[in-house]
Amino acid sequence: MDWRAWRRQWLTEPLYRKAGAAMPRLSATEQEAIDAGDVWWDAQLFSGQPDWQAFFATPPAALTAQEQAFLDGPVAQLCAMLDDWDISWNRYDLPPQVWSFLKDNGFFGMIIPRQYSGLGFSAYAHSEVVSRISVRSVTCAVTVMVPNSLGPGELLLQFGTQEQRDYWLPRLAQGQEIPSFGLTSPEAGSDAAAMTDTGVVCKQMVDGVEELGIRLNWGKRYITLSPVATVLGLAFKLLDPDHLIGSDTEVGISVALVPTNLPGITIGRRHLPSMQAFQNGPNQGKDVFVPINALIGGVEKAGQGWAMLMSALAAGRGISLPSLSSAACMFAAHTAGAYARVRTQFGIPIGKFEGIQEKLGRMAANAYLVEAARRFTCAGLDQGYKPSVVSAIMKLHATERMRQSINDAMDVHAGKAVIDGPSNYLGGLYRALPVGITVEGANILTRNLIVFGQGAIRAHPYLMQEVTALGNSDQEAGEAAFDAVIWKHLGHSTKNALRAIGHAWTKAVFAKSPVQAGLAGVYYRRLGRYAAAFSLVSELTLLTLGGSLKRREMLSARLGDVLAELFLLSAVLKRWHDEGQHESDLPLVRWCAEQSFFTIERRLNDVLFNFPARGLAIVLRFLLQPPAMKAKPPSDQLTAMCADILLEPSESRDRLVGAVWTTCNSASVEQLEYAFEQVAQAQPILDRLKHGGLKDWRVAHAKGALTDAQAQLLERMQAAVAAVVNVDDFAPDAFARKPA
Repeated sequence: MDWRAWRRQWLTEPLYRKAGAAMPRLSATEQEAIDAGDVWWDAQLFSGQPDWQAFFATPPAALTAQEQAFLDGPVAQLCAMLDDWDISWNRYDLPPQVWSFLKDNGFFGMIIPRQYSGLGFSAYAHSEVVSRISVRSVTCAVTVMVPNSLGPGELLLQFGTQEQRDYWLPRLAQGQEIPSFGLTSPEAGSDAAAMTDTGVVCKQMVDGVEELGIRLNWGKRYITLSPVATVLGLAFKLLDPDHLIGSDTEVGISVALVPTNLPGITIGRRHLPSMQAFQNGPNQGKDVFVPINALIGGVEKAGQGWAMLMSALAAGRGISLPSLSSAACMFAAHTAGAYARVRTQFGIPIGKFEGIQEKLGRMAANAYLVEAARRFTCAGLDQGYKPSVVSAIMKLHATERMRQSINDAMDVHAGKAVIDGPSNYLGGLYRALPVGITVEGANILTRNLIVFGQGAIRAHPYLMQEVTALGNSDQEAGEAAFDAVIWKHLGHSTKNALRAIGHAWTKAVFAKSPVQAGLAGVYYRRLGRYAAAFSLVSELTLLTLGGSLKRREMLSARLGDVLAELFLLSAVLKRWHDEGQHESDLPLVRWCAEQSFFTIERRLNDVLFNFPARGLAIVLRFLLQPPAMKAKPPSDQLTAMCADILLEPSESRDRLVGAVWTTCNSASVEQLEYAFEQVAQAQPILDRLKHGGLKDWRVAHAKGALTDAQAQLLERMQAAVAAVVNVDDFAPDAFARKPA
């Protein structure tokens, strides 16, 4: 008997049986979600030894001349038309001229190729458009998001028949049709298997001719654009009791395009999501008949609806809400920094108080990190990847950091942001936070079930092959496939364990750092150390818990957090490299890195503290977290350095807060920026007066200590600051309800 045969009989077969009993069984919807999309940099991180040359091979996200012209032209014009206070509190809708402008200028067809009359934009251009609109009006941003993400344009592009594409895509691109997508049922929520909406394949007389089609019955809610939609992408369970299209009675979740003017359709009254005025509401259908060719992709795609939806989300979820979140984080950092500079208490700018600096430093780092991750993700998407796990990370962590940054900005502004009115530039974003947290996969579900739950199977170098082998109905073939991969897996795991332990006890000084790293080399080495530790702990968690890991959501969530931190820090390092490694930006990189490493260690420690195999947990904690080599959070000094970037005009500040509102400012933000500029220009004069013991500039001017031009500058500054500090007020009759 040769070695391979002996190994197969005495080692592989027992392992195969044991693994088969322990491995979690995937439901059909879980399997389809895992099969959707593909892997990218997340697979490198899961390997425990990231390939930095592959990392640098990803070109930075960039705009074409046509895309830049669209931002400078139609996007800037659109932003000038948007008055969020009027939209949210007077109209409860976009003005008619804005709706027309969106349709006429192709905002609903950004992802649709030019051959179908769309703009054919890259993921990065799509993201840039959403970002710039977001800081002027969340209502308008969401209105633009929906047709360009889930749908149903993305579904038609990926899965539609040529006939469907030829008919629907030009109409969608030109705004002749307003789409919405109906997925969420009141009873089912995120559980697609519990969906109660049905479609029954049947024949029906239409205009005197018998036609094969589907009789639909549904009830959907939370459907964005539903109140104004002319066509509904509808997800439902397809049944074929008479076997008119195949042998299966229960065909499965399917997706169809349903014109909303058909008999039996009821468009419900509007929802009001967190006081945001974008169109959202329920809809129902009772015995609605559509022809069989209404199925997206035709009969061939019947029953594949869930896989289609997950594939569409694999790209869209990485663009829409992360774009809004990045814009919000930069906007929060920009406005809070400027306000903290112009607002004084006890004779000094409030930005000089350490309590305020703690908030500002975190906002600055969040803005740098989320924008870095947005660009990195768009770069991957534009390379042709559809990274479902990365998209889930982006949706979850970008919106969570948006929530943190907006809350921090509210704290810094205090009463200025509490009093609502046209000049409150933070109120709309603050009210919109729950929308971002909840939609496109609620953050609790995404964190606890998706990031690590799917990532462990999809991104691991060997696990997916093993799961496939264990699920093979042909045991002989399954054992052979399992034997071919399991020993590679064990070899990989052994090397990774040695790497993780060695890096932990040497502070990663021998870990690989790319030649392109520059001054950030230590962070590449430490990232490699924690990637190896994450890979080892993940392996042992899967080995120890097996199928029960699906029920240990808190453990899964913490491991997902580690993967997310590794990805987000990778994006930070990529951004610093792509922008030219400016040393003045290094405090932001350091803050992000130190906070990520600190978070990673806490999450790994929490996993090991709750690890069911206590003896193994103690050994792992000793091996991977040497007591004298633990990560520390960013120091107060580093936090203050990051905060200071926001308090004075500089190239670092310009890079940090971005150009997201360069042509999209509201009057109140322009007023704040003007005051910020005036204070910066006047500061040397104020310092000289203070040094000379002259507190009142008017007295100093009268004594000849100031020139007329200097006095005029101080007068302008004082008026500008007063205008910024001022808040809105209203006459009593302004609160009387106007007739609809």
